[in-house]
Amino acid sequence: MNIIPSAYSFLIIAIGFIFIIGLILLSNKPKWNDYLAFGIIVLALILAWSSVRPRPTNLKEGAQEIQSLIGAGTPVLLEFQSPF
Repeated sequence: MNIIPSAYSFLIIAIGFIFIIGLILLSNKPKWNDYLAFGIIVLALILAWSSVRPRPTNLKEGAQEIQSLIGAGTPVLLEFQSPF
């Protein structure tokens, strides 16, 4: 049950932020610059999410390829990351 808020915390906060900013910017007779500001904020949040979202590794064979890299005698940097 605790995995959902932590796994999608950026999306939950971003949706809440978009909702609040939408209420502020678009509530009293919005002009074109209000729509422009709202669009820029939404675009910035989409770009931020696309840059920080978890991606699968580019190692196709997984553990076997890592074992062969470690045993090759050259320094190897291992990063252990969670997908969330």
